[in-house]
Amino acid sequence: MVGWAMNRALESNGTTVPAHRVVNRLGLLSGRMHFPTPNTMAERLRSEGVEIADHQVVDFSERYWDPSTEL
Repeated sequence: MVGWAMNRALESNGTTVPAHRVVNRLGLLSGRMHFPTPNTMAERLRSEGVEIADHQVVDFSERYWDPSTEL
């Protein structure tokens, strides 16, 4: 839901929104079908140094941001 909203915001106002960074709780690129091509999301993440295999972030447990730790 969050990734979809971010992607729609990009379409509506032309600003850069990093919707490609929104993955599901397991690190899967579940929103990839909402991008121009099925590989766009993975390509953008790879360009930022994120390793992807089988539509999933390889070291997701190390990259996961838990917002509750910020409280």
